[in-house]
Amino acid sequence: MSKPLEGKTGVVFGVANKNSIAWGIAQAWHEAGARLAFTYQDERVKGKVEALVADFGMDTLVTECDVSRDDDIDRVFGEVGGRFDGKLDLLLHSVAFAPREALEGRFVDTTREAFATAHDISAYSLVAVTKRAAPMMTEGGSIIGMSYYGAEKVVKHYNVMGVAKAALEASTRYLAADLGEQKIRVNCISAGPVNTLAARGIAGFSTMLKHYDEHAPLRRNVTHEELGQTGVFLASDGGAAITGQVIYVDCGYQIMGGL
Repeated sequence: MSKPLEGKTGVVFGVANKNSIAWGIAQAWHEAGARLAFTYQDERVKGKVEALVADFGMDTLVTECDVSRDDDIDRVFGEVGGRFDGKLDLLLHSVAFAPREALEGRFVDTTREAFATAHDISAYSLVAVTKRAAPMMTEGGSIIGMSYYGAEKVVKHYNVMGVAKAALEASTRYLAADLGEQKIRVNCISAGPVNTLAARGIAGFSTMLKHYDEHAPLRRNVTHEELGQTGVFLASDGGAAITGQVIYVDCGYQIMGGL
């Protein structure tokens, strides 16, 4: 079996449970030969992440990271560098948060605090982790963020998260421009709706799944496995000339006009 990521090392931010998109991509990276480290948000999910990665090997690094704290991010990359002898090839950023009340009602009613929180956790954290990862990517690398259609079009109940995802996508382009000379590629995967812990916090999510199923050109929703394979493609030599892009993996929904 071909292992296009054989010998590569990577760090994964954003696994919460077995339904996380980050877990789907991490599994695919692992099967493609990559050696990985994982972060978890807090003690609530620590045990779940440790159980998931148990089959990856006893030496798999699993460490807590609050991406709103620079000292925490510094510590994590110190640990990752120690585990991988200072060398890193891959990074997955699948982190986003906005207060629940900011995802309901009208966007115009978003508070200053909720706006700042959503952008700090969901967008700036990509910049923060990329800044620490880049010096370790001495032979180039691939950094992948996770976005959604709500960054491009208005999606009901997505509100400030859509604006934060737009900032994430713009950050991807600027980071790609900064780091291209170091052979570091930065891209986003814009996934169709997937039944994750975060998605279930969006009102009307089950209706959204049904809508995609009925109106996407492929007449279905994307799977974790398909997102994983896109992650492998972008991390491998197959994606060597792709950077600064938002890759839609949504069964074609993004191309459709008025329905």
